[in-house]
Amino acid sequence: MALLTNDQIEKALGTLPDWARDGDAIVRRYEFPNFVEAVAFVQRVADAAEDANHHPDITINYSKVTLILSTHSEGGITQKDIDGARSFDAAAG
Repeated sequence: MALLTNDQIEKALGTLPDWARDGDAIVRRYEFPNFVEAVAFVQRVADAAEDANHHPDITINYSKVTLILSTHSEGGITQKDIDGARSFDAAAG
């Protein structure tokens, strides 16, 4: 899968509220009312990631979950990351 150009990344991020570029990755922090709901979201992310065979880096800080997406095999941001961001936003409800 080819790396996206800077213009392609910026255009895609314009359609992904709350996602931001961080070097060779895109990042979003989600906030939930409590730990249990944050972990339930992480399980939904895990299921979607397995289905797509594309896995984010995940950090859980009590009720906050941070996802970092990058296509490591390509060394940066690809369409897989953009598609994953959309899927994970849907999992957040």
